[in-house]
Amino acid sequence: MSASRMTERPRVTGDPEWASRGACRDVDPETLFVVGAAQHKAKTICMGCPVRVDCLADALDSRAEFGVWGGMTERERRTLLRRRPDVGSWRAFLQTVQRSEEFAAIPPVAMRAR
Repeated sequence: MSASRMTERPRVTGDPEWASRGACRDVDPETLFVVGAAQHKAKTICMGCPVRVDCLADALDSRAEFGVWGGMTERERRTLLRRRPDVGSWRAFLQTVQRSEEFAAIPPVAMRAR
């Protein structure tokens, strides 16, 4: 894996078929619907997933009550939802954050050339 690939952050793809590319697509679903310490093991499935942020956005937007989604447990998602009641669409929110980070990463010299 290249150095740039290792530093890439998970991205919102906006692809409605995101689930078909999930790292968990071939995993027994029961693996992701566990309690206690087993949830931490389940979260490791999500860590290298190319659609982790899409999964998380979907779970937050639909208020998924159970299971590990996008690398977060139900308790972690509830905490996030309580902390950010102003977010109406997590998918849109995460896409906005992603775009602002991408914009911030453009060197000022490149911006002047545009």
